[in-house]
This record gives sequence, C-alpha cells and structure tokens, in this order.
Amino acid sequence: MAVKKRIAVVGLGSIGKRHARLLCERSDVCVELVEPNAETLAMVRNQLGDLPAYQSFEAMLETAPDIALIATPHNMHTAQVIQALEAGIHVLCEKPMSDNLADAVKMKEAADRSSKILNIGFNLHFHPGLKRLKEIIDQGILGTVLHAHARVGTYVTLVNSVSRHQANQEGALFLDYAHQPDLFYWLLKEKPVLVCTSAFQSGNLELSSNPNVAVINCEYKLPLVSSIHLNYVQMPMRHEYEIVGDKGWAVLDLMDGLLRIGTREELKVRTENFVVERDDMYRQEHQAFLDATEGIGKPETSADEGLVSMSVCEAIIKSWKKHEPVRVQL
Repeated sequence: MAVKKRIAVVGLGSIGKRHARLLCERSDVCVELVEPNAETLAMVRNQLGDLPAYQSFEAMLETAPDIALIATPHNMHTAQVIQALEAGIHVLCEKPMSDNLADAVKMKEAADRSSKILNIGFNLHFHPGLKRLKEIIDQGILGTVLHAHARVGTYVTLVNSVSRHQANQEGALFLDYAHQPDLFYWLLKEKPVLVCTSAFQSGNLELSSNPNVAVINCEYKLPLVSSIHLNYVQMPMRHEYEIVGDKGWAVLDLMDGLLRIGTREELKVRTENFVVERDDMYRQEHQAFLDATEGIGKPETSADEGLVSMSVCEAIIKSWKKHEPVRVQL
C-alpha cells in the first residue's frame, strides 16, 4: 500500500480553508493545519475533524511533511517558501508569489537550488472556459491577436476576506488579482514591456482598499495591447475576458458560463456554455501539483512563470504611485 503524503496547509483564511477541505476528500494524503490564531484553528478542526495542527510554521517544519501549501498573507510567502524548500519540502504557494518582485526573485533562486517542486497557485488555468479560450487562440481561430481585455469587479472578495488585509495593504487590489497578468501571459505567450495605471479609492462603501478602482494598459514588443479593469466595488461580481484578433473575436463571461465567438469567415456569433464548479478547479490544481511532485508532468506555473505576473504587478503599482508609464522589469 502506498504511503500517504503529508500536506501541511499553512494559513486558514478563506482560500486555505478551501484547500484543506478539498484535500481532506482525498484518500492519498494526510492533511495537517498550520494557523497561529487559536480560535480559527479550533473552528477549522471542528469542521474538518481532529487533524494534526500547529500554531507556528517552525513547529510544522520540524516534523518534515512532504508538502507545504502556503495560503498566508502575501508578505509572508517569501520566508515560508524558502524555509520549506530548504527543509526539503515541496511547495504549492498561493498567488501572488510575494508582495514585491525582489522577494519573488529570492523564491525563484531558492527553487533553482532545490530538488523540490515550487508551484505558484494560479488555479484559473483549470477553468474550463479559460482553457477553451486558450485552445481557440492556439488554434489560430481568431488570427493574430491585437487586443486582450479583462474585467473583474468583486466587492465580494472584501466581504469574504478573513484577514481584511486589503484595508491596510496599499495595492492589495493588484496583488490579489495577479491572476489577470498571469492569464494574459498564459493565453498570449507574450510579456508586456510597458504598463500605465490609472487608479483611485472612492465610493461610499463599508469595505474598501487603496485603490479600489483601477484601469491598467499594457504594451508589448508586438503590435498588441492589453487592458485590465479591476475594482473592489461591483456586487454581484463581474468577471469577463475579451480577445480581438484579425480573423475573429471571443468574449468569455465567467459568471454566466458563456463564451461567444465571432469570426469573419462565418459572419455570425456562436456560443458555448460552461457549467463551472469552483471546487473542481482546486481539485484539478491539487492533482496536477501532486503529479508534478511524482515527476509526472511539470508544475502548472513554475517560479519562472510566476515571476512574469509578479513583474507586471510591480510595474502596475509603480505606475499608479508615480502617475506615469513604467517599464516592466523582466
């Protein structure tokens, strides 16, 4: 009988709790919990069972689990990832890599020195609608891509946040939604070279962040431009992508599970529908990561790939603060 892998879930905010709950479904792993807040730890153990638990990261490291799943606040990622890798532990780290590019580079260097896997958790790669959109782009159905646009309006993220870090961390909106720079790199296989950000904090809302509304434009070496609209204002949530090519266009609405595709050749719009269970994306992410630790395939998002979105996020924040375009340091 195969020995079960020990997975320590570090940080039991909303995402950490989801990871722990879904990993508990598996028969091939033993889930352990790491959370300094005794009340939160007790609550999760009450929900998931009497799992092994630690109130400090260091205490967990001393027991040498096989895997650490890091779901702590952004500014804690670097130290915890490096310590885990140096202790000979595979790491799945929630996005973003860190809260700054310099520390993310240190994580990448630690991964290069280690024989263990470091994967950055961009679970939207497992969304069936986005996977289909990538397939359409890769097949050339839209021709040469000229413009990509993303829109995410998600006040509910502030509502669901356990730590409420968005209220105190400048630029949390950009770091929380490192998904979008990552997805554009994943979809288009191109890195932006210049970023221009317009952003502010406003609105009569109980919960907020600085900024809570942003528009980001990215330029590339190719004749290509992308734009990202982010806000912590809209409720119900909006989450959409549009790709425009010289042969066609596609619009994906993740909230409605609807993909619309228009092509010059057909001169009509066809639609495809998706039924998405959010938990399934995490289950697929877990399986892909566990496979990578066994040498089956590579990490879905390596440290090198994670640095792309981190570089763009840093340029976005600098552009917002300087009120001017900023070059992306890749």
